[in-house]
This record gives sequence, structure tokens and C-alpha cells, in this order.
Amino acid sequence: MIRSMTGFGRGEASDPKRTVTAEIRSVNHRYCEITVKMPRRFSFAEEPLKALIKEKAKRGKIELAIASVAAEDDGADDNDVRLNLALAKKYDASLRTLADGLGLGFALNDARDEPAIRHLALIANMPDVLKPAPAEEDEEQLLATLSAAVTKALDNLAEMRAAEGKKLADDILARGETIRETASAIAERAPLVKDVYLQKLRARIRELIGNAVEIPEDRILTEAAIFADKSDITEELVRLDSHTKQLAAIIGGADGDSAGKKLDFLVQEMNREANTICSKANDLDITGRALTLKNEIEKIREQVQNIE
Repeated sequence: MIRSMTGFGRGEASDPKRTVTAEIRSVNHRYCEITVKMPRRFSFAEEPLKALIKEKAKRGKIELAIASVAAEDDGADDNDVRLNLALAKKYDASLRTLADGLGLGFALNDARDEPAIRHLALIANMPDVLKPAPAEEDEEQLLATLSAAVTKALDNLAEMRAAEGKKLADDILARGETIRETASAIAERAPLVKDVYLQKLRARIRELIGNAVEIPEDRILTEAAIFADKSDITEELVRLDSHTKQLAAIIGGADGDSAGKKLDFLVQEMNREANTICSKANDLDITGRALTLKNEIEKIREQVQNIE
């Protein structure tokens, strides 16, 4: 089964501290290119999450976006307060030294005294003594929550890519059938090209020299044989038929992991055969049908660019 490279998936998972939402968007790309957008405190999980994505998506330009909402209980606060006790002691010592230097006196023996409380508040408001900071994370639990959300998003992405792939497969198979029918019509016409050329050759000779000179029939037949050899497209038609059968086999195959690359190569070969038929045919009817081949092959090529 083939899969499209275009799709979207969303997943959600929760733990006691937060609810995590993961959204994955994927578009066409020759290789697998993954970008991750999430809060900086989750950055430790970036590589494991990329590895998780690569297990299920082999090609495509993939963007993972993660958002987190804290749980609504007091124990699930994502913020903490950091105390720089060493700095606070230095501020305290400096304030006492300043008071002594100004002869103000400084006696704070009871923390319940109002002066002590004011002194404590003053130090607490000094720069960098108390600072808000992210709470310590349980990285193992957080990674499990993130992975659960991303896995759900990947499952939804895979479902959409499979549905899009089914549409691509139907279109490619229909165009493959058109190519087979057109090639069959060319194969029926090809044997007649030599006879048509022979008739035109005789008519042209009579037009140029009339009946004054008798041209040996074997010379005419030899010229026709040379033309037939140069314009023979049997090999190209056989290879094209083989390619269209391979096309159907890849589309209907169980393993779709490398279908896009296989089809891309196969379409190049199909286009090569169509070009050769156009250049060798020397027949307006065959040339017109060969252009139809090229048109259908080009449309298949455009569709193949979307396949993983």
C-alpha cells in the first residue's frame, strides 16, 4: 500500500502535572526532514521524538509542534522559586556594615520583631536573591507523556497519508491503463509504417523522374528495409509494457516504504521509452499517440512526487 507524504495528525496525552498536545504536519520532500517546535524546557526530548517519528515516516518534510498546559491543581505548578542564600548573606552583611558605619546600630535577635521583618523583606527584594524558575522536571515521566502524544499524532497522520495514498494509487493505475491502451494501438499501427513509406517512396520517385528511368524494385525494397529498421519501435514497446506492469505491481505491493523512490525511477524509464518512440516513429499517427504517452507519464510523475 502506498502512502502520500502530505498529511496532518494531532494527539494528546496527560500526566499529573500537565496535558501535552502534539501536532504533526507533513509535506513533500526528497528525504526525511524533521523540525520540532516546543517549549525550551522540553528540549532534552527532541532527539528521542525525532527517532519516534522516523520509525513511522520514511520521507517528507515533517514539522512537530508541541504545546503544554499545566494541570489545575496546586501540586502541578510548573514554576518554582530559587533562593540564592549565599547572596542574601552578603546583602545582610553589607547592610549591617552600612548601619554600623552610620552609627545607626543594628540588633536583630528576634525574627518576630518588626525591624527584623522589614530587614528580611529588604534583603528578599534585593536583585537575584529570590528568582522564579522552572520546577525540576521528571524527565522520564515527561518523555513518556510527550511520546504518547506524538504517537497518537503519528497514528492520525498515517491514517490521512494512507487515505491520500489510495487516491494517488487509483489515479496512477488509471493512467497506467491509458498508457497500455495507447501502446497497444501504437503496436497495431507500427507494422503498417513500412508499407506506407514504401508507397510514398514509389510515388515520390515517379513524381521526380516519371517513367523515363526504371528503378530496380530491389533498390526500392532495400531502401524501405533500411527505413523499417531505423523506425522499428518493437523493443521500446516491449519495455514500456514491462514498465507498466511493474508500475501496477509496486502500487499494489504490500511494502510501501520505498514505493516513491521505485516509482520515480520507473517513471523516468517510461519517459525514456516514450521519447524514443517519438523520435523513431516517422509516422504522424504514432507520433500523436506517443505524445499522449508522454502526457500521461508526466502526470504520473507529478503524482509520484507526493508518494512516500
